[in-house]
Amino acid sequence: MPDVDRRRAWLLTVDGAPQSYVDLDEPAHLEFEYARRLGHVLDCVGADDGPLDVLHLGGGALTLPRYVAVTRPGSRQHVVEADRGLLALVAEHLPLPDGAGIDVHGADARAWLETAPADSVDVLVADVFGGSRVPAHLTTEAYAREADRVLRPGGTYAANLADGAPFAFLRSQLATFSTVFEHVALVAEPAVLRGRRFGNAVLVASQTPLDVTELARRTARDAFPARVEHGAALRRFVGDARPVTDAAAVPSPEPPGGSFSVG
Repeated sequence: MPDVDRRRAWLLTVDGAPQSYVDLDEPAHLEFEYARRLGHVLDCVGADDGPLDVLHLGGGALTLPRYVAVTRPGSRQHVVEADRGLLALVAEHLPLPDGAGIDVHGADARAWLETAPADSVDVLVADVFGGSRVPAHLTTEAYAREADRVLRPGGTYAANLADGAPFAFLRSQLATFSTVFEHVALVAEPAVLRGRRFGNAVLVASQTPLDVTELARRTARDAFPARVEHGAALRRFVGDARPVTDAAAVPSPEPPGGSFSVG
């Protein structure tokens, strides 16, 4: 659907849920709050603004790959999206500019990850939803270990998740990635963390310390400010949650009616 306020901006919905927003004239514009938080994570990676090797699991309308292409010129990016019909729609109506350095692949995210070379990317961004739910096979300890294998030393994993109180899914994801990665943080609005509403949260993980101070500074400036939880506070939030095995994995919870719908 076109955005009446921006000449070449488009909202992509899947099954009635907002999935991506792209402004072809201003690809660095991130309309969705969760996308801005993922953008902040990408901005905090590395000691400078140099190019990155990025693997995106989940493509949508390629909002974040477009963002990286203009904010980190020269970056090399791979996007894995299972919905080939969606890829064809985006290629037809929202084509990538020439020389963007973005390769798009129609494949299952975990299957692709398991065949990707070790130590091959600086950042892995996971934004995969089947409808409005994160698929079960992208929630497990085995999946997290594959992500760690593909990341270079010091690389960063970032995932868009969604949950609401009592946060059984979100807590289990934090427990799972804390088993594999030395450093884990969570970025979310205070209202979501307090259980007042269902919403998005960004999980960030690395084997080296995360720049949580800079990330918190950036997220606090947003129109809807977010909080960065880490360390002891995050461990208290996780509580007695256990890592997820492939045998016990389930998708993220179905959002309450109307949580992410439009129209």
